[in-house]
Amino acid sequence: MDATTIITQIFLPISLAIIMFGMGLTLVFNDFARLFTYPKEVFIGLCNQLVFLPLIGFLIIILFDLNSSMAIGVMILSLCPGGPTSNLITQVAKGNIGLSVTLTALASLITVFTIPIILSKAITYFTGETGVVIELPLIQTMIQILVITVIPVSIGMVIRKKNQAFAIRMERPMRIASTVLFVIIFLLVMIANKDLIVQAMKEVGLATLILNLSTMALGYITAKVFYIKGKSQISITIESGIQNGTLAFVIATTILKNVEMGLPTGAYSIWMFITGGILMWRLGGSK
Repeated sequence: MDATTIITQIFLPISLAIIMFGMGLTLVFNDFARLFTYPKEVFIGLCNQLVFLPLIGFLIIILFDLNSSMAIGVMILSLCPGGPTSNLITQVAKGNIGLSVTLTALASLITVFTIPIILSKAITYFTGETGVVIELPLIQTMIQILVITVIPVSIGMVIRKKNQAFAIRMERPMRIASTVLFVIIFLLVMIANKDLIVQAMKEVGLATLILNLSTMALGYITAKVFYIKGKSQISITIESGIQNGTLAFVIATTILKNVEMGLPTGAYSIWMFITGGILMWRLGGSK
C-alpha cells in the first residue's frame, strides 16, 4: 500500500473513532431523554438532517449537473449527521448545547442504517448510465460505520458513567488531540491530492457552498415557522447546516476507496469552517 492508502484506510478511520470517543466522554445517558424534553425541536432537527438535507443535496447535484464521482461525494455529505464540530460551534455560538448533542447522537445512531441504504441507491442512480458500477455492501458498511462511530461513542459514555471526574478532566485534552490528529491526516491527504483539490473547488466549490448555506437557511426557517426561538433556533440552524465531514471523508476514501469522491468534503469543509466561524464570531460575542 502507498502512503495515501495507508492514511485513508487506516489512520483516518482511527482518528474518527478517537473523535467519536471524545464526544462520548461529553455525553450521559440522560442526554437521550431530551427527546422527551424538547420533542418538537428534536423532531424538526432530525427531519431536516435525515429527510430535507439529502433532498437539497440531490437537487444541487441536478442543478450543477455534477459528474458521478462528485455527485456521490455530495450525496455522502448530505446523508451524514452533524458531528463534534457542530457541537463545538453551537457551544461557542451560545446555542442549546443539550439539544445539539441530542440531535448529533440520535442522528449518528439512525444514519448507521440510512447511509448504506440511501447511498447504495444513489450510487446506482449516478453510475447506472456510465457503465461504472460501484457496489456498496450494506451489512459491511453498517458494521464499519458502527465500529468507527457508535461503538467509540458508547465506550466514552460508559467511561463517563463509571468515572465522571476522569471523563470531565479528559474532555478538553481529547478534543484538542482528536482535532489535531484529524487535521494532520486530512492535510496529508489533501496535499497528496492537491491537483484534485483544485479540480474539486472548480467543479463543486460553488455547489458545496450552496449546500452549506441552504441547509443552514433550512434550519433557521423551519425553526422560525414552528416558533422555535433563541438558543434552540441557533442549535437547529447549525445542526442542519454543519455535517460530519470526517465521517463523509472516511466513507468516501475508506469504505468506497475513492479519494475523488472525498473531494467535495474538502471543498465543503472550507466553507463549513468559514460560515461556522462567522456564526461563532457574531453570536459568541453577543450578550
